[in-house]
Amino acid sequence: MTVVSVVFVLIVAFGLAGAGRGSDDPPATVAGAATVTVYPSATGATVPAGFVGLSLEYPAVPAYAGTDPSSLDPVFVQLVRNLAPGQEPVLRIGGDSADRTWWPTSAVQRPAGVTFAITHQWLAVTRSLAQTLGAHLILGLNLEADSSELASAEASALIDGVGSRSIRALELGNEPDLYAAFPWYRRAGNGVLGRPPGYDEASFIHDFAQFSSALPPVPLAGPSLSGRSWTEGLGQFLAAQPQLGVVTLHRYPLQRCLTRPSSPRYPTLARLLSPASSVGLADSFAPDVALARSHGLSLRIDELNTVSCGAVPAVSKSFASALWALDTLFELARVGVSGVNVHTFPGAGYELFNVTHTGGSWRAAVAPEYYGLLMFARATPPGSRLVAVGASANGALHTWATRARDGTVRVVLTNGGSSSRVLAVRIDGADGRASLYRLTAPSASATSGVTLGGQSFGAETGTGLLAGQSECSSVTPADGRYVVSLPATSAALLVLPPH
Repeated sequence: MTVVSVVFVLIVAFGLAGAGRGSDDPPATVAGAATVTVYPSATGATVPAGFVGLSLEYPAVPAYAGTDPSSLDPVFVQLVRNLAPGQEPVLRIGGDSADRTWWPTSAVQRPAGVTFAITHQWLAVTRSLAQTLGAHLILGLNLEADSSELASAEASALIDGVGSRSIRALELGNEPDLYAAFPWYRRAGNGVLGRPPGYDEASFIHDFAQFSSALPPVPLAGPSLSGRSWTEGLGQFLAAQPQLGVVTLHRYPLQRCLTRPSSPRYPTLARLLSPASSVGLADSFAPDVALARSHGLSLRIDELNTVSCGAVPAVSKSFASALWALDTLFELARVGVSGVNVHTFPGAGYELFNVTHTGGSWRAAVAPEYYGLLMFARATPPGSRLVAVGASANGALHTWATRARDGTVRVVLTNGGSSSRVLAVRIDGADGRASLYRLTAPSASATSGVTLGGQSFGAETGTGLLAGQSECSSVTPADGRYVVSLPATSAALLVLPPH
C-alpha cells in the first residue's frame, strides 16, 4: 500500500475532556520503540455520515425495539444512536429472513418457505423506530419465493406502512448466489432449494430485472451477494438495473460450516486477528467500489460480522472481535466503501447485545464487539477525514489517524499481538500534550471486563450509555514523539486539540 492508502484512524473522542483525568503516563523512552509519522495536512476521503449501522433480521425488530410503537425500547434506541452520533443512522432489515417473509395477500398463496408475516403492528414499530432515530432503512424483499406478485405486495406494504421518506432502498433478495446450494425450507426432513442446480448470475440478473419491473418506482439495493463467486458479473448486473440506488454486498471473514479446521477460514482468534480478515477483506472490495462508482453508485457492505454459517461464540463473543471490528471498519473506509451494517439478531453467535424486558424495564448485555464499533464511531465525528500515516503497520501494531472539521487529530494505536509493545508517534506540527484513552480487556478471549476509556456497560445496561469514571491520561512529547506503551491485545487513542 502507499503511504496515503495505509491509514488507520483511532478510537474515540469521548467528549469528556478535562473530566476524570489521571496523572501523566510514566515516561517512556523513544529508543527501541517502533516509530510512525502522522501527516495531518495529508487528508484523504471523508468518512461518510451514517458509516456504521446495524443489520437486523425481520423478527429482530420487535425483539429489540419492542411491540409498542409509542413506547420503544430506549436502551436499543440509544445503542443505535451511539454508533452514529450527530448523524442519521442507516439500518438494514433483511438477512435470511428477507426470503422467508411476506405481506399476506389474497393474490398469492403462502409459500412453503415463508415463516414470518409482516403485520400492521410490525410496520408501526418500524415506522416509529425510523422516525425516532431519523434513520434511513434498507428493507429486504422476498426474491427466493419466485413470485413478483408477492414481492410487489410486500414492497407496497412497506412503503405505505413505514413511509417512503424513511426508506433508502428496497433490497431484492438475500445472497442469491446461495439459492441453489442451501435449502430454502425442509419437507419431510429433506431440504428444498429455492432455485434449481445451475442457477447462475445470468439467471439472477434476469430475475432481478423481471421483479424490478413489477415493483413500485423506488430505489433498489443489490445484488446482496455472500461472497466473491458472482462478483465477476457485477458490471453486467449494474448495467442491467436502471432502478438500482445502492450496491450491496455481504461478507464474513470466517465460516463455521463446510470448513475444515485446517482451513484459513475456520474460526479461531488468531485467524480473526490476521491481516486476511481485515486488510484482505477490505482489499477484495476495492474493484467493486470502483465499478460501482463508474455507474454513479455507492457500495455498502450491508451485512458484515465475524463468523457465518454456525455459531462460534468463543471467537465472535471475544474481545478479539472488538479489535477486529475497529480495524476492519477503518480498512473498509480506506477502500472507499460508503458504509457498513453489522449483522445482529437474538440468538446469533455474534449478537452485539442481548436485550431483555422484565417488569416494564428494558436492559441489554453488551458484547465486546460493540465496543469496537463504538470506538470507530467516536473516532469519526461528522466530517472526519482519513489522514495519511507513514509506516502504519509493524507486525501486530497498526496505526490510523483522522482529522475532524475543527482540526482535532485523533490517532489510534492497536496491538493485536500477544506481547506488549512501545510505539513512538510523530505528528507533524504537534508539540503539545495529548490525551490518551485505552481500550482493554483481561485477554483476547475475554467475554467480559472490557473497558473503553475506563468505562463500560457492565454486565447489563439500563441506559445504553457507558458508565463509570472516565480515565484519561496526558502524554507529553519526548524528542518530538508521543511514546505510548501498548499492552498485548489492546488499543490506545491519542487526541490532539486543533493546532
